[in-house]
Amino acid sequence: MRLRKAVLIIALILIVDQVSKIYIKTNFFLGEEVFVFNWFRILFVENEGMAWGMKLPGSYGKLLLTSFRLLAIVGIGYWLYDSIRKKLPKVVLVAICLVFAGAMGNIIDSVFYGIIFNDSHGQVATFLPEMGGYASFFHGKVVDMLYFPIWSGYLPEWIPFKGGEYFTFFEPVFNIADTSISVGIGLLLLYNKSAFPKSESENTITQEN
Repeated sequence: MRLRKAVLIIALILIVDQVSKIYIKTNFFLGEEVFVFNWFRILFVENEGMAWGMKLPGSYGKLLLTSFRLLAIVGIGYWLYDSIRKKLPKVVLVAICLVFAGAMGNIIDSVFYGIIFNDSHGQVATFLPEMGGYASFFHGKVVDMLYFPIWSGYLPEWIPFKGGEYFTFFEPVFNIADTSISVGIGLLLLYNKSAFPKSESENTITQEN
Protein backbone atom coordinates (compact mmCIF):
# COMPACT_ATOMS: atom_id res chain seq x y z
CA MET A 1 0.00 0.00 0.00
CA ARG A 2 2.83 2.41 0.82
CA LEU A 3 4.40 1.71 -2.56
CA ARG A 4 1.13 2.53 -4.34
CA LYS A 5 0.82 5.82 -2.47
CA ALA A 6 4.43 6.68 -3.28
CA VAL A 7 3.86 6.00 -6.97
CA LEU A 8 0.67 8.10 -6.87
CA ILE A 9 2.46 11.09 -5.28
CA ILE A 10 5.29 10.89 -7.80
CA ALA A 11 2.90 10.53 -10.74
CA LEU A 12 0.77 13.52 -9.68
CA ILE A 13 3.81 15.79 -9.29
CA LEU A 14 5.24 14.67 -12.63
CA ILE A 15 1.93 15.29 -14.41
CA VAL A 16 1.52 18.79 -12.95
CA ASP A 17 5.17 19.61 -13.65
CA GLN A 18 5.18 18.40 -17.25
CA VAL A 19 1.77 19.83 -18.14
CA SER A 20 2.86 23.27 -16.86
CA LYS A 21 6.16 23.08 -18.77
CA ILE A 22 4.61 21.89 -22.02
CA TYR A 23 1.95 24.60 -21.80
CA ILE A 24 4.59 27.30 -21.30
CA LYS A 25 6.83 25.89 -24.03
CA THR A 26 4.00 25.76 -26.58
CA ASN A 27 2.31 29.07 -25.68
CA PHE A 28 5.14 31.45 -24.70
CA PHE A 29 8.24 32.66 -26.48
CA LEU A 30 11.47 32.84 -24.49
CA GLY A 31 11.44 35.82 -22.13
CA GLU A 32 7.68 36.42 -22.38
CA GLU A 33 6.20 37.56 -19.09
CA VAL A 34 2.66 37.68 -17.67
CA PHE A 35 1.90 39.69 -14.53
CA VAL A 36 -0.39 37.76 -12.17
CA PHE A 37 0.34 40.06 -9.22
CA ASN A 38 3.10 42.61 -8.69
CA TRP A 39 4.91 40.02 -6.58
CA PHE A 40 4.16 36.98 -8.81
CA ARG A 41 4.73 36.62 -12.52
CA ILE A 42 4.85 33.88 -15.13
CA LEU A 43 8.20 34.36 -16.86
CA PHE A 44 9.44 31.85 -19.42
CA VAL A 45 13.15 31.14 -19.14
CA GLU A 46 15.23 28.06 -19.86
CA ASN A 47 17.93 26.71 -17.61
CA GLU A 48 20.84 25.21 -19.52
CA GLY A 49 22.54 23.68 -16.54
CA MET A 50 22.41 23.42 -12.79
CA ALA A 51 20.52 25.46 -10.23
CA TRP A 52 21.08 29.21 -9.94
CA GLY A 53 22.02 29.44 -13.63
CA MET A 54 25.35 27.64 -13.24
CA LYS A 55 26.46 25.28 -15.99
CA LEU A 56 29.36 23.09 -16.99
CA PRO A 57 31.31 24.43 -20.00
CA GLY A 58 31.21 22.80 -23.44
CA SER A 59 28.81 20.36 -25.08
CA TYR A 60 30.19 17.52 -22.98
CA GLY A 61 29.43 19.48 -19.82
CA LYS A 62 25.70 19.22 -20.47
CA LEU A 63 26.01 15.52 -21.25
CA LEU A 64 27.97 14.95 -18.04
CA LEU A 65 25.40 16.86 -15.99
CA THR A 66 22.44 14.92 -17.43
CA SER A 67 24.27 11.62 -16.91
CA PHE A 68 24.95 12.56 -13.30
CA ARG A 69 21.25 13.37 -12.82
CA LEU A 70 20.30 9.95 -14.16
CA LEU A 71 22.66 8.24 -11.73
CA ALA A 72 21.32 10.37 -8.89
CA ILE A 73 17.71 9.45 -9.66
CA VAL A 74 18.63 5.76 -9.49
CA GLY A 75 20.14 6.36 -6.05
CA ILE A 76 17.10 8.29 -4.85
CA GLY A 77 14.82 5.56 -6.20
CA TYR A 78 16.69 2.92 -4.24
CA TRP A 79 16.58 5.13 -1.15
CA LEU A 80 12.80 5.38 -1.52
CA TYR A 81 12.45 1.60 -1.97
CA ASP A 82 14.67 0.91 1.04
CA SER A 83 12.75 3.43 3.17
CA ILE A 84 9.44 1.77 2.26
CA ARG A 85 10.92 -1.63 3.10
CA LYS A 86 12.14 -0.36 6.47
CA LYS A 87 8.72 1.23 7.13
CA LEU A 88 10.09 4.68 7.90
CA PRO A 89 7.57 7.38 8.96
CA LYS A 90 5.13 8.57 6.28
CA VAL A 91 6.46 12.12 6.32
CA VAL A 92 9.92 10.81 5.39
CA LEU A 93 8.50 8.74 2.53
CA VAL A 94 6.57 11.76 1.26
CA ALA A 95 9.75 13.86 1.40
CA ILE A 96 11.74 11.32 -0.61
CA CYS A 97 8.87 11.05 -3.12
CA LEU A 98 8.95 14.83 -3.55
CA VAL A 99 12.71 14.86 -4.18
CA PHE A 100 12.45 11.90 -6.58
CA ALA A 101 9.55 13.40 -8.55
CA GLY A 102 11.21 16.80 -8.79
CA ALA A 103 14.50 15.34 -9.97
CA MET A 104 12.70 13.16 -12.51
CA GLY A 105 10.71 16.12 -13.79
CA ASN A 106 13.85 18.11 -14.62
CA ILE A 107 15.57 15.03 -16.06
CA ILE A 108 12.72 14.64 -18.57
CA ASP A 109 13.43 18.18 -19.81
CA SER A 110 17.17 17.56 -20.06
CA VAL A 111 16.85 14.24 -21.87
CA PHE A 112 13.89 14.79 -24.22
CA TYR A 113 12.98 18.46 -24.69
CA GLY A 114 15.82 19.13 -27.10
CA ILE A 115 14.47 16.56 -29.58
CA ILE A 116 10.70 17.07 -29.18
CA PHE A 117 10.61 20.90 -29.33
CA ASN A 118 12.19 23.52 -31.56
CA ASP A 119 13.71 26.61 -29.99
CA SER A 120 11.67 29.41 -28.36
CA HIS A 121 13.77 32.42 -29.44
CA GLY A 122 11.28 34.97 -30.78
CA GLN A 123 8.69 32.29 -31.43
CA VAL A 124 6.39 29.80 -29.73
CA ALA A 125 7.92 26.33 -29.87
CA THR A 126 6.26 23.49 -31.77
CA PHE A 127 5.83 20.00 -30.37
CA LEU A 128 7.55 17.41 -32.60
CA PRO A 129 8.53 19.90 -35.33
CA GLU A 130 9.08 18.56 -38.86
CA MET A 131 12.58 20.06 -39.01
CA GLY A 132 13.60 18.44 -35.73
CA GLY A 133 14.30 19.78 -32.27
CA TYR A 134 16.67 22.48 -31.06
CA ALA A 135 19.24 20.07 -29.57
CA SER A 136 20.29 16.46 -29.51
CA PHE A 137 19.32 13.73 -27.06
CA PHE A 138 20.47 14.53 -23.47
CA HIS A 139 21.03 18.22 -24.34
CA GLY A 140 17.61 19.69 -23.59
CA LYS A 141 17.03 22.75 -21.43
CA VAL A 142 14.90 22.84 -18.28
CA VAL A 143 11.79 25.02 -18.56
CA ASP A 144 11.25 27.51 -15.70
CA MET A 145 8.33 29.87 -15.28
CA LEU A 146 7.53 30.76 -11.64
CA TYR A 147 8.91 34.16 -10.66
CA PHE A 148 8.33 35.88 -7.32
CA PRO A 149 9.98 39.35 -7.31
CA ILE A 150 8.52 40.15 -3.88
CA TRP A 151 10.67 43.26 -3.44
CA SER A 152 12.92 45.25 -5.75
CA GLY A 153 14.93 48.38 -5.02
CA TYR A 154 18.28 49.85 -4.11
CA LEU A 155 19.88 48.48 -0.96
CA PRO A 156 21.01 50.94 1.75
CA GLU A 157 24.62 52.05 1.43
CA TRP A 158 25.52 50.68 4.87
CA ILE A 159 24.95 47.04 3.85
CA PRO A 160 28.36 45.34 3.35
CA PHE A 161 29.38 44.35 -0.21
CA LYS A 162 25.92 44.93 -1.76
CA GLY A 163 25.13 48.41 -0.42
CA GLY A 164 23.77 50.79 -3.06
CA GLU A 165 23.13 48.06 -5.62
CA TYR A 166 19.76 47.28 -7.19
CA PHE A 167 18.41 44.09 -5.62
CA THR A 168 15.41 41.83 -6.23
CA PHE A 169 14.04 39.38 -3.70
CA PHE A 170 13.28 36.64 -4.81
CA GLU A 171 15.41 36.59 -7.99
CA PRO A 172 15.48 32.94 -9.23
CA VAL A 173 12.88 31.66 -11.70
CA PHE A 174 11.90 28.07 -11.01
CA ASN A 175 9.32 25.36 -11.77
CA ILE A 176 7.10 22.80 -10.05
CA ALA A 177 9.90 20.22 -10.01
CA ASP A 178 12.24 22.64 -8.24
CA THR A 179 9.52 23.39 -5.69
CA SER A 180 8.99 19.69 -5.08
CA ILE A 181 12.71 19.13 -4.50
CA SER A 182 12.97 22.11 -2.14
CA VAL A 183 9.96 21.06 -0.05
CA GLY A 184 11.22 17.47 0.07
CA ILE A 185 14.69 18.52 1.24
CA GLY A 186 13.13 20.87 3.79
CA LEU A 187 11.08 18.01 5.24
CA LEU A 188 14.12 15.74 5.35
CA LEU A 189 16.08 18.36 7.27
CA LEU A 190 13.16 18.93 9.61
CA TYR A 191 12.71 15.23 10.28
CA ASN A 192 16.37 14.25 9.91
CA LYS A 193 16.34 11.86 12.87
CA SER A 194 13.56 9.84 11.26
CA ALA A 195 15.02 10.12 7.76
CA PHE A 196 18.51 9.05 8.79
CA PRO A 197 18.04 6.63 11.70
CA LYS A 198 21.15 5.43 13.50
CA SER A 199 22.09 1.79 13.27
CA GLU A 200 22.11 -0.38 16.39
CA SER A 201 25.92 -0.25 16.53
CA GLU A 202 25.89 3.55 16.42
CA ASN A 203 23.29 3.68 19.16
CA THR A 204 25.44 1.37 21.29
CA ILE A 205 28.52 3.57 20.81
CA THR A 206 26.47 6.67 21.69
CA GLN A 207 25.14 5.05 24.88
CA GLU A 208 28.63 3.91 25.92
CA ASN A 209 30.00 7.44 25.53
